[in-house]
Amino acid sequence: MWNIEEFAGAAHDTVDSLAAYVEESQAGLPPVLTNRPPDELAARLGLDRWIREGGMTGETYRGFLAGYLAAGTRVHHPAHLAHQIAAPFFPAALADFVHGAANNPMALYEMGASAATVEFAVIRWMLEKTGLAGQGGGVLTHGGSLAGLTALLAARAAAAPDAWRAGAPAGELALLAPASAHYSLARSAAILGLGEDAVFELATDPLGRVLPECLPAALERVRRAGRRPMALVAGACATGTGLYDDLRAIGAFCREHGIWYHVDGAHGASALLSERHRHLLDGIETADSVTWDAHKMLGTSSLVAAVLVRRAEDLDRAFRQEASYLFYGEREFDTMGRTVECSKAELGLKVFLNLAWYGERGLGEHVAARYATARRLWELAAARPGFTCPYEPQSNIVCFRYGGPDTDQAAIRARLMAQGDFYLSSAEIAGSRHLRAAVMAPATGDKTLSALLDAVARAGS
Repeated sequence: MWNIEEFAGAAHDTVDSLAAYVEESQAGLPPVLTNRPPDELAARLGLDRWIREGGMTGETYRGFLAGYLAAGTRVHHPAHLAHQIAAPFFPAALADFVHGAANNPMALYEMGASAATVEFAVIRWMLEKTGLAGQGGGVLTHGGSLAGLTALLAARAAAAPDAWRAGAPAGELALLAPASAHYSLARSAAILGLGEDAVFELATDPLGRVLPECLPAALERVRRAGRRPMALVAGACATGTGLYDDLRAIGAFCREHGIWYHVDGAHGASALLSERHRHLLDGIETADSVTWDAHKMLGTSSLVAAVLVRRAEDLDRAFRQEASYLFYGEREFDTMGRTVECSKAELGLKVFLNLAWYGERGLGEHVAARYATARRLWELAAARPGFTCPYEPQSNIVCFRYGGPDTDQAAIRARLMAQGDFYLSSAEIAGSRHLRAAVMAPATGDKTLSALLDAVARAGS
């Protein structure tokens, strides 16, 4: 049983600690990351002792929380530029707090009616934004990898209706995707029983964007291999570069040839909310399925991802499972038949509360501002000696190099991380390693961008 007074006291302490943590992170006061080895960090936090002995109190909890937060990575920090993880807005954090106490897993409607109803509303909104409303359907999952797998399960059910019972037809189906597709695509192919050999790479330009004029040749290659296409995947936008494929041209090809068209909008679909950027997603409404992560550009904490389909029944066919202790009686409002997860968190509440606080316009302005900051980084880097930028950014992701052809970009990144002042990632473009910045934090501005380029130049000299 809960000790209500103890909970209330610890909860107040948690809120105070997190508020101070976010405030100092946004101000860029501490390092963006420390990255100590696990053994050292476990000793500092006293993990083994707490696990063996217990006995934590409100006072010792405060000390533990301070050490825990100090040793982590600060996503609200202006120098956090590595990965597409949101600096969460506080309404989404409130949703996590509510779920942590109420714990209404809602894949079965009767276990969380309010949470399920909120998710239904969020899904309807996302279907409307992607142009899939009407006969469309969807569900929220714990992350984009699960969302993509679920979409491909729906595609497999359409291409091979007996696959759930009899298994995927050996060597028969194919996935068409660019090399720039998220790594989880090949993983999904293996999980689905197709194998990685079922993934046929689409021809791209040097920046990894699908070339629509080469799609007929790709289809012919699949057929010559004795396979038939299960799905074709386009990027909106590509994880490495942040560049968008030509969704309309690709969609027209898929429609002409009866191929399931999946748009991976995990990162870039949020640009639908920005008047200045929604043109990048022209043609998304032609997709058979779309994935869209809220924990990237919609400011929710991890993980919330949507699977959206043109025809709701296609998602219902993705799973063909029975369990007498779950599936019986009235099932009209259950979403368990549409997801891998059985106990699914109150994911819709995170998205809903962000929308309720900031509205579509506010979230759209957030997307536009991050895209603008990335463009500013590109402008600053392109104007500096020693820096090269392979493309003009379309999103909040920028890739660049410093130094000559032989300059080790991974070593530059490692030096920056060791210092703890800047956190970048890296990507390979046309066989060349680049530094990669993903602008996620609202606190990131010109001062940080200029300091970053200074630090890169020092680390690369």
